[in-house]
Amino acid sequence: MKLASAMVKRTLDQFDAEALPDNHPAQPQLSELFGEHTFFLDANGLNIVEPTESSQAKASTWQVVKLASWKDATQTSLMPHDPEPTDIVFTLPPNGPDEAA
Repeated sequence: MKLASAMVKRTLDQFDAEALPDNHPAQPQLSELFGEHTFFLDANGLNIVEPTESSQAKASTWQVVKLASWKDATQTSLMPHDPEPTDIVFTLPPNGPDEAA
C-alpha cells in the first residue's frame, strides 16, 4: 500500500528506517516485483508496512513486513524472498490523513 506523506512520517516516528522516495531509481523495479507500496530500508533489508486486525476500536495496528534481506554487510545489494512478517508492530490513530497516496 502506498502511504501518504503524513502516514510515512508517523511510521518513521515508530520504525527506525528510511523511506524510499517515489523518484528513487529502484522504485519502478521494486513496484514491478512487489506491487505499489511505500518501501522502507532498514538495517535488515527492504520492508513495507501493512495494516493488521486492530485490537482497539480507536487505533489501527500496523506491522512491518520484510520483502528482501541485505546480501552482505556492505548493504549494497538485496536478495528478495517471500514476505516475512516481523515483530515490529505499532499503532497509528484512525481517521487521520488518507492512508493511500
